[in-house]
Amino acid sequence: MNLSVELTRLAGVDIYFDKALVFASVALIVIGYLMVSSASLHLGVKLTGNLFHYPVRQLIHIGLGVGIGFGVCLVPMAIWEKTGPVLFVVGLIFLVLVLIPGLGIKVNGSMRWLSIAGVRIQVSELVKLIVVIYMASFVTRHHDFVKESAYGLVRPLLLLSGACALLLLEPDMGSAVVILTIAMGVMFLSGARLQQFIILIIAVVGFGILAVVFSDYRSARVTGFLHPWEDPFGKSFQLVQALISFGRGEWTGVGLGSGVQKLFYLPEAHTDFLFSVIAEELGLLGVLSVIALFAIIVWRAFAIGLMAEQLGEKFSAYIAYGLGIWFAFQSFVNMGVNMGALPTKGLTLPFMSYGGGCMIVMCSAMAMLYRVNSEMMVLQRA
Repeated sequence: MNLSVELTRLAGVDIYFDKALVFASVALIVIGYLMVSSASLHLGVKLTGNLFHYPVRQLIHIGLGVGIGFGVCLVPMAIWEKTGPVLFVVGLIFLVLVLIPGLGIKVNGSMRWLSIAGVRIQVSELVKLIVVIYMASFVTRHHDFVKESAYGLVRPLLLLSGACALLLLEPDMGSAVVILTIAMGVMFLSGARLQQFIILIIAVVGFGILAVVFSDYRSARVTGFLHPWEDPFGKSFQLVQALISFGRGEWTGVGLGSGVQKLFYLPEAHTDFLFSVIAEELGLLGVLSVIALFAIIVWRAFAIGLMAEQLGEKFSAYIAYGLGIWFAFQSFVNMGVNMGALPTKGLTLPFMSYGGGCMIVMCSAMAMLYRVNSEMMVLQRA
């Protein structure tokens, strides 16, 4: 069944939009905007005296994301392939800049943001997109090297370890895990040997355990996750309040705007813990609907990647696969944290959580996926 429809001709290529992909991404943005508005009205009054402070700013973020995404959609994939290594260097520079006092913005003890043209950019979100492009470019250029040599598997990870080390200095272990997951997923799909890949996974997990053991705040998060009711008003406060949100939501929720956990009980309700607000106000039906929308996006990303691979467009295929892995893993981790299934990581819910940088980057990533689909549809119909 053909899920795409031709809309117009831009930048020398017929632009096709996958109906299911457009529906799911737009639905997530709209639902996310409504829930961010619901979760932040009281916060706007408290911090700025303006009831609509956060809803208006989020609407601006969405507008910027759509506009920049439109520009990204006009860029041919061949250009992204050539610029992959350069973009990776740019990403490393940004990761260094964010750690410099006076340039980086500290929020809740973490130096993760740069202010560009009045918009706060979470550098780690931009680096995730850059890593997708870089890894797709690397495995395309060194396909046989990755398949036949253990060093071919380790080499890009040695470069990415520098980025991960900078992320840990912010600190932002969650984003470092996402970046490694994207890189390893792309390499596995490019044909890396299973035995070597398993050894690599064991090594990465081992480093992750060491990072937790030798960090007091990470150890406290894990302890709070394993025993949330031992300190419900201390280190486990956020998790306990999130679990209460899920319990109050039941089947259909308490109603949009009627939740109480967001009223200064649940920290970061409009960002990291927006999924808990959805659970309370829209109930199990709302939670399952959001999960289904993410599942559609991931399904279409891998379907587009498979189509590109069958047409011999390796770079485009790995871009689609990398984006699918990113969307799937980050949304899974955010939902797992909100439901108490995973330790707190500080990762936002893609397309939904409040934030200018993450919204712009996510819209750009989706636009890149649209571009891959368009180019493959043109090749398929040629």
